[in-house]
Amino acid sequence: MSHQSLVEHFEISLQTPIGEVSTAVGVPTSFVPVTAILPLTRSLGEEVQTLELGHVRETGQTVSCHKGCAACCRMLVPISAPEAFALAQSIDRLAPPERERLLSKLDVAQQQLARAGILQQLSALAESPDPVSDEAIEPLNRAYYALRMPCPFLDNEVCSIYDDRPAACRELAVTSPAADCQDITNQTIRPVPVAVRMSTALSLLWADLTATTARLIPLPLAVDWAKRHQTEQAGRWAGTELFEKAIDKIGRYLAQERARRRSGG
Repeated sequence: MSHQSLVEHFEISLQTPIGEVSTAVGVPTSFVPVTAILPLTRSLGEEVQTLELGHVRETGQTVSCHKGCAACCRMLVPISAPEAFALAQSIDRLAPPERERLLSKLDVAQQQLARAGILQQLSALAESPDPVSDEAIEPLNRAYYALRMPCPFLDNEVCSIYDDRPAACRELAVTSPAADCQDITNQTIRPVPVAVRMSTALSLLWADLTATTARLIPLPLAVDWAKRHQTEQAGRWAGTELFEKAIDKIGRYLAQERARRRSGG
């Protein structure tokens, strides 16, 4: 059997609120871990967001974000189970000194969250057997941001895991002045619209594959969470099944967002 026969090729066309995204992908027909879907979701997410960024620039607005501008790296970043597994694997592959440095920074962050009295709530969020509403998370978001705690992966205001950064980080951009981001509760902040939140789509995918709850895991707790859930991480699924389920979740999110924007919501 040739190597070519192990990959099935698909043409994807997705309708976003701004326009169409089309791309060709090769999907493994063998059984693969859930993390195998991340390159596809990252690529699609970037293409969708490129359309959004192009649209805001066409309307005369300027995207303020640039390297070294890291006020948003003090926010609570929620990630999906597949992203948590991939992040833990990325750290495991690092040279021992760098791996220990990052794990130490994660430990320090958790200690700070414990002192602030929100570590237990964040842990409960990561392990919740029931879906958690945005309304329930909002007080935690504000308490976390009030700490102004830099992301454990931030070094000198630059992301040290840039290529592996979570979807939520990739999707965040603003057209308001960068100075306004020093306070994310500032009503003048104008975020660039996000057509599909890939972390949510991936969390729905994981829930579907494992018959569990769609959950989002706070970034500082994600590596520990992945270690505790290694048994689930060992699961394997047919590449085509992963692909089809992921595209279904992304397509549904895009359809909801198109409807929301049409209704002015």
